[in-house]
Amino acid sequence: MDKKKSRDTWSLRNIILVALIAIFCGVIFWGVDFIYNALTALLTPIGLGPAANDILMGLWTMAGPLAGYIIHKPGAAFLAEFLGSGVEAFLGGQWGAATFISGLVQGIPSELGFAVTGYKRYDWVSLNLSIFFTVVITFGWDMIRNGYSKYHFGLLIALFVIRYVSTFIFGGLLTRAISKMLDRSQILPNTAA
Repeated sequence: MDKKKSRDTWSLRNIILVALIAIFCGVIFWGVDFIYNALTALLTPIGLGPAANDILMGLWTMAGPLAGYIIHKPGAAFLAEFLGSGVEAFLGGQWGAATFISGLVQGIPSELGFAVTGYKRYDWVSLNLSIFFTVVITFGWDMIRNGYSKYHFGLLIALFVIRYVSTFIFGGLLTRAISKMLDRSQILPNTAA
């Protein structure tokens, strides 16, 4: 019981690190809004405007996997993703308060990847589970909210694959690279799994 309690107990360092990840990623989320608008404008004339959302989804969902993988605490992935969305909204993100809903929809599945392992694994398996749940649940959300359900099946498959690759690159490969850099720098103890 003591081991579980210490695993679940948050230190001041954990709280500060989640806040820093959320702030840093929230600024990135806000900046990606501008890239999204430009990319949508470029892709719409060739009928691929919706792909802009999926190309950039990995950037919008990277706070959760990054925090969960580095901090090793229940709730870290969700909290970082949700707080990051708050930073984006407060910076004047184009989706306003709806950004908080996106934070929920993106943060919950990010957390699920670590929860499924009982918060006992913080490795490539749990990171990939986080990516998988994030892609599937956010894609389902876009089927409802953004009208993806009206698209042709071939386009849906293409958008799903694009989203998966984007999320794998930013939520998986970039998270691992950041974790390894932090481990080598010895700034944080036990960051690389």
